[in-house]
Formats: sequence, structure tokens, C-alpha cells
Amino acid sequence: MILSELTAYLAEQERASLIDLSHRFGSDPEALRGMLAILERKGRARRLPAGTTCGGCSKCDPASIEIYEWVKNTPR
Repeated sequence: MILSELTAYLAEQERASLIDLSHRFGSDPEALRGMLAILERKGRARRLPAGTTCGGCSKCDPASIEIYEWVKNTPR
């Protein structure tokens, strides 16, 4: 997986948890954190505060979920 694939996916989905991204790309969460940090520095994505719910099944503890959100109106 390359940064452009992650960028396109997050822009399309608008919001995704780290574990979902890990499953989607078959990649280690630590590797994804590094790529997400690049997108955060560029102002293209942001990590949402702990406790933010993903709006999915509600089976996970919200405090244990890392959710990233695409910052709209930024060029890909």
C-alpha cells in the first residue's frame, strides 16, 4: 500500500478507524499511523478525540478506537 491509496480511501470514506484501515489494506497499524501522521501534518486528515464513536456497530469500546477523518476542501 502506498500513501496515495490511503489518501484516496480516506477521502472517499470521509472517516475510518485505524483497525478498519489495517484490515482494508492488510497493513500493520503502526505503519498506517506513520502514513496518517504525514496526512495530519499536511492538514489533509485529523485524528478525532478519544471517545468519538464511529457510528458503526457500537461493539467496540469508544475509548480504544482511533478514528481518522478526511479534512474536506483539501487537494488530494
